[in-house]
Amino acid sequence: MSLHKQIKDGIKDAMLKKDTLRLTVLRNISAVFTNEMLAKKITTPEMSDDDAITIIRRLVKQRKDSIEQFTKGNRIDLVKNEEAEMKILEAFLPQMMNKEEIEKVVKAKVAEAGTIDKAKLGQFMGGIMKELKGKADGMLVKQILEELVK
Repeated sequence: MSLHKQIKDGIKDAMLKKDTLRLTVLRNISAVFTNEMLAKKITTPEMSDDDAITIIRRLVKQRKDSIEQFTKGNRIDLVKNEEAEMKILEAFLPQMMNKEEIEKVVKAKVAEAGTIDKAKLGQFMGGIMKELKGKADGMLVKQILEELVK
């Protein structure tokens, strides 16, 4: 079942269970999907899983930014709401790789490439990120790569 279909079914389920927070979040995701499909002129009834995951990641990032801002503004009530929404969003994302798994992939790529010029570190990281697309945090990959290339 596609991610788009799961979210549509989740909306129905949240309505039946009268789970207002989940319903609000899922409706928000659905609205963003619809807007994105209109903007990209996608005519299929459902969005591809890759596009859906990209959008959900963007929504999670927005929640993280909001949490940071609300924490600075000492608005704990809003922080809790954003965290609850983020938890619902993250349930639709694939499991992220942990540091050890990322290190294995990065070490293998470094060994495969031999020596890496620090000036071309960005290009090298781009290749790694394409392979780990959606499975690893870019900041963590960058940190591990910089430690190995020192």
